[in-house]
Amino acid sequence: MAGSPLTDVWDSSAPAAPRQDPYLRMHSVTIFVRDQDRSLRFYIDQLGFTLVGDVRFQTGRRWVAVSPPDGTAILTLVAPAPESREYKLIGRPTQVVFVTEDVLAKFQEWRKRGVRFSSTPRLRRIKYERRQSGKGEGNASPSPRQPEPVWGGVFTRFQDLDGNSFALAGFDELTREVEAQRRAAAAKQEAERLAAQELEIAKRVQAGLFPQKLPPMRTLEYAGTCIQARQVGGDYYDFLDLGQERLGLLIGDISGKGIAAAILMASLQANLRSQCAIALDQPERLLCSVNQLFYENTTESAYATLFFAEYDDHAQRLRYVNCGHLCALLLRADGALEKLESTTTVLGLFKDWDCSVGERRIFGGDTLAFYTDGITESFSDAEEEFGERRLIDALRRHGHQPPGGVVDSIVREVQQFSPHQNDDITLIVAKCRDEGRSLQ
Repeated sequence: MAGSPLTDVWDSSAPAAPRQDPYLRMHSVTIFVRDQDRSLRFYIDQLGFTLVGDVRFQTGRRWVAVSPPDGTAILTLVAPAPESREYKLIGRPTQVVFVTEDVLAKFQEWRKRGVRFSSTPRLRRIKYERRQSGKGEGNASPSPRQPEPVWGGVFTRFQDLDGNSFALAGFDELTREVEAQRRAAAAKQEAERLAAQELEIAKRVQAGLFPQKLPPMRTLEYAGTCIQARQVGGDYYDFLDLGQERLGLLIGDISGKGIAAAILMASLQANLRSQCAIALDQPERLLCSVNQLFYENTTESAYATLFFAEYDDHAQRLRYVNCGHLCALLLRADGALEKLESTTTVLGLFKDWDCSVGERRIFGGDTLAFYTDGITESFSDAEEEFGERRLIDALRRHGHQPPGGVVDSIVREVQQFSPHQNDDITLIVAKCRDEGRSLQ
């Protein structure tokens, strides 16, 4: 019995998911046999093991491996050359111990299949002493004698066709504890793998909820992005074709983080998209309906901030409703700054809810920015906030670029300012074309 020399054979049972720490497990235990085919039939037909691999290399050497039913260990069956040192190890006792919940049942099953046992299963117990601390020796009164712990269990040995012997042991108290810990660790690892897989699926699904195409506008160019702090998040942005040369620009932030926020984000998006037809003439009615659905289908503490803007491509007019969201920034071509403040409270907290609509004319060269607090509330390592002032300065510095370039440049600045992202970063930038010319 020795470690497997076939280091060029990968362990196919290793997990595929990436890990923070390098994965480690025992690969296999080598059993030296005279005839691999004959031994393979013994381990599969008589012991009920499964075939893990049967590979022949270019050198002519053959790698045969079997595993017990639970698949946690591998025995490699190696046929050494008759004149080798390893050949002399065939037929000797191994240090391999197989553990079962019922030794007697396994003994009877295997014996019927022709497996040779050295003896019938018997109970073995070994007493061991607890270590006593030396504190207070000589002064302490003698404590009542405690029963000595006992380790042991039902035990027997069996042989394969070449005389290699193995131990078969039952679950004693210690073995049961170790096995319980192993199973708990395996269950935890599997649960983590499934959770990571489900999160990856949720991430792909949520990515599909963000705008996949931009409705074309004659006088407006625009772009947006959402960089999530986790695999899924609660920030939301969208571009809706409202018909009649009108565009809906939306950005929102759901209370909470992670899966719960992502579910609410999907619900909000579905409500807005399904009812956007009524936004053309009555944005107040649309948002009242969305608030009612959000209120009725979420918990009491769930809410969302939302900025809804409707841009008229013909009139170059922006109508908006700010539902408790951060103020949008309107940077005029002459450098003047206007802030589009809240016009109502957040969505989802109140059954009785109403809003008012703000309005602005947009002229050639004007720039609009909608954002979430993942930008302005990003903190540096020195605990300094990025803030609205830095965002405004960045908009002015990068104003010569098209909207997509402005978005990328600002996001890059935020990430450099705050290397450890703790919140979703979402930003929309829209620029009014000057006299209908492209901003490229």
